[in-house]
Amino acid sequence: MSTAPADLLRTAARGVGQLLLTAGYVLLLFVVYELWVTDLLSNARQDELTAELREEWAAPAAVPAELQGGEAFAMLHIPRLGADYARAVVEGTGTEDLEQGPGHYRGTAMPGEQGNFAVAGHRVGRGSPFLEIDELRTGDPVVVETADSWFVYRVLGPADVVPGQQVVSPYDVSVIAPTPNGPPDGAPTGAYLTLTTCHPEYSARERLIVHAVLEGGPVSRAEAPEGPPALRGV
Repeated sequence: MSTAPADLLRTAARGVGQLLLTAGYVLLLFVVYELWVTDLLSNARQDELTAELREEWAAPAAVPAELQGGEAFAMLHIPRLGADYARAVVEGTGTEDLEQGPGHYRGTAMPGEQGNFAVAGHRVGRGSPFLEIDELRTGDPVVVETADSWFVYRVLGPADVVPGQQVVSPYDVSVIAPTPNGPPDGAPTGAYLTLTTCHPEYSARERLIVHAVLEGGPVSRAEAPEGPPALRGV
């Protein structure tokens, strides 16, 4: 006996329903992995990097070697995002680099140097280090800690030649130029820090950019072992 058309439709509907339910479960698992599991993994790696960096800095000075991809070399402190906000910055902005934490754009300035110390970080997932950088305000300190010095950068204002915050295309590389928004091969006109992340949240359609400028010179760790006043949001 042949199956009635109504039975065929019911069977097909059940099949489609089960398929959609399965797809929903897979999507849910993917979201859980992207939003929570990757955060846990990246945060654990950050703890390891921070401990390794502190141990390295406490050891007798050695001849500096060329930084390797994924190697941590500085700590980024943003008091506006919490008194305990500290992230180890690694060299490079590749996928594996940024899974560990904020990554330094190769070829841009190093902390305290003339030019643009540019750092990328995920906004959602992989530790979400730059989730809330849109909350930074004019004059907020961003402190970069290295083996022997502290560097205090201040977020620029909207009316400055280099704006404190902007949203650009993912293909706009001028934001990490020696002078932000200038030519990529231009001479630096100051010592800047640039933070880049995806925008809006949960999307990579654009990039949210925060620019800051160096305030004064380096503060030695010997002079301020616990950090400059700016580390406490002053």
